[in-house]
Amino acid sequence: MNFKIKLSPPHMSGKELKYIQEAIDTNWVAPVGDNINFFEQDLEHYLGQEVHVTALSSGTAAIHLALILAGVKKGDQVICQSLTFAASAFPILYQGATPIFVDSEKETWNIDPVLLEEAILDRIAKGKKPKAIIVVHIFGMPAKMDDILAISKKYNIPLIEDAAEALGAEYKGQKCGTFGDFGIISFNGNKIITTSGGGALITKTKAQKEKAIYLATQAKDKALFYQHSEVGYNYRMSNIAAGIGRGQMQALSSYMGKRRENHRFYQELFKPYRFIQVFSEPSLNFHSNHWLTCIQFLSNEKGKNGMDLLKVLKEHAIESKPIWKPLYLQPIFNEYPFYGGCVAASIFEKGICLPSGSNLTKKDKEIVKEVVKTYLDECHSE
Repeated sequence: MNFKIKLSPPHMSGKELKYIQEAIDTNWVAPVGDNINFFEQDLEHYLGQEVHVTALSSGTAAIHLALILAGVKKGDQVICQSLTFAASAFPILYQGATPIFVDSEKETWNIDPVLLEEAILDRIAKGKKPKAIIVVHIFGMPAKMDDILAISKKYNIPLIEDAAEALGAEYKGQKCGTFGDFGIISFNGNKIITTSGGGALITKTKAQKEKAIYLATQAKDKALFYQHSEVGYNYRMSNIAAGIGRGQMQALSSYMGKRRENHRFYQELFKPYRFIQVFSEPSLNFHSNHWLTCIQFLSNEKGKNGMDLLKVLKEHAIESKPIWKPLYLQPIFNEYPFYGGCVAASIFEKGICLPSGSNLTKKDKEIVKEVVKTYLDECHSE
């Protein structure tokens, strides 16, 4: 369907063409060139920590390389947050490893630290200590990083921080993606900034970055001829895509501000409806970029629910979508262990995501408001 109001479309700043043109004029259009170097430097400066960034073809590629750098191999086990997009876990299967899924806690919708430790202890008791942990900052909401980091360090298990949706979000003033041993960002077309498609791996050392680049460029050994001692991948970002990223970085703060404004709009819109909860920060320690604003429907006498609202919005050419279906409920993953109860499942059943793009106009919001209020205020006819 050709939606008139989209969920999270790309938003070009107008500053991208300069860098794209430079790449074309200088004939640096392959996965090497100044745009890549400067884009990585822009990200490193923005993240504000002693980190090293490698620009890649996708966030999924970044997770895959993070697993390799963490030493995950065939037969290993990797703990993964269950409430997330499947790309958080697919690379575990790429490595021939086994995903171990953990439920969410209710405040941030991210991995529950209590259940995380229970899962680790149970896997150790069963004779196999997990090789890595993947935590996700879902919809741009920071996870409870103090508790999760403490557990990672206590059991000496590398932490991979999936910040695909969370560029610009902060926990206690520190940027998401910089807490773990490895972090990843996505620049897919629907993310807060885009390179059309792309991602980045965040590492702690220059040696890790160099290893990531080596693996991402087909693992070519230093020789006069093509020689390969390890399996390599075609994961490096192109110089043209990185040029788009350089232009997008100049608008990042503005785009994040607009998405947070959208969140405030929805908070005001749903304030009169006690049976609707807008997904928001649990305390001042959390600063979400509100990549997508999500709501949950509680039981109510009117019988209003998220799936019906999705249908109504679609009828008016307004794009919305359900919350991620928990991975342990997905056909591809349902044979793997799961620790927890029904928190993620309940969020999935009760929640939807609403139009949240940084290019959502005042007129768009008025249309959304009218459609939503008409649905919520109407009475069922018997």
